[in-house]
Amino acid sequence: MKVVVVVGGVGGARFLLGVKAALGLPAVGEAPAGSPHEITAVVNTGDDVWLHGLRVCPDLDTCMYTLGGGIDTERGWGHAGETWTVKEELAAYGAEPTWFALGDKDIATHLIRSRMLRTGYPLSAVTEALCDRWRPGVRLLPMTDDRVETHVVVDDPDEPGQRKALHFQEWWVRYRARLPAHAIVPVAAEESTPGPGVLPAIAEADAVLFAPSNPVVSVGTVLSVPGIREALRKTEAGIVGISPIIGGRPLRGMADACLAAIGVETSAEAVGRHFGSRQTSEDGLLDGWLVQSGESADVPGVAVRAVPLLMSDVDASAKMARAALDLAGVNVD
Repeated sequence: MKVVVVVGGVGGARFLLGVKAALGLPAVGEAPAGSPHEITAVVNTGDDVWLHGLRVCPDLDTCMYTLGGGIDTERGWGHAGETWTVKEELAAYGAEPTWFALGDKDIATHLIRSRMLRTGYPLSAVTEALCDRWRPGVRLLPMTDDRVETHVVVDDPDEPGQRKALHFQEWWVRYRARLPAHAIVPVAAEESTPGPGVLPAIAEADAVLFAPSNPVVSVGTVLSVPGIREALRKTEAGIVGISPIIGGRPLRGMADACLAAIGVETSAEAVGRHFGSRQTSEDGLLDGWLVQSGESADVPGVAVRAVPLLMSDVDASAKMARAALDLAGVNVD
């Protein structure tokens, strides 16, 4: 079975653990030799940013560390057993920015990536090289090798009456998304092209799943790369999304602030309608939509099913993934 999953960071990484387990693969680490299953994650890179001369790819690294067994499980991001000596030295020098913390072990990943990028390797090749160490058991594909960065237009906190654009990371980490967003823009997305392997993976998939990641700045940014939405509409695979909203609140993070910026209500039904139906709308993408048990959603042209959506552990995530695959029309038993 070939499964494609469109993902962001923490929620997407945890969902991928469940997809692996649902297919009978080890949740962490490599798949057994000769496994008939192939999982491809198309990963958001709009959150990527240059910091202290290093290229940081938060979603790619969170997926890689989580699936490879190196994630800090309490935080959900960064290395386990991390130390912060470099961060402390940077603070002693007064080096900006101070609001984004890079751990010592994590810096090693960013050093390797930045060195390879500067010598001309594309991000997809760099990611493949980094995964040689972590062996995630999932093919992690950047949505594009081109530089696309999500920016957020806000009221300038230092200049009343003026607006300014912040990199998504500054809005998200420094300001905790508390500055109301007037617009969220994946800068340079319109000039980008899908990363190597992305379109063939979608075309050849037996099922495509949208992880319960942020629908605007994770899944939505992937969809902003020209050619990806079109490939999804054409694939013969069933496409099923998992709602990141439970009881009118995001599963994690501040997705409600992102949804407000694009005029979408924070509800499972509204997000499902935002993605739309492949059958009844010209640019819709969904065939199925999973919502939390006890909730309902009316998404015209989309099969809606209610199942438990809390990823409390790998088993719970695997049950959710099985339900998504079943709704996509594939049997994993």
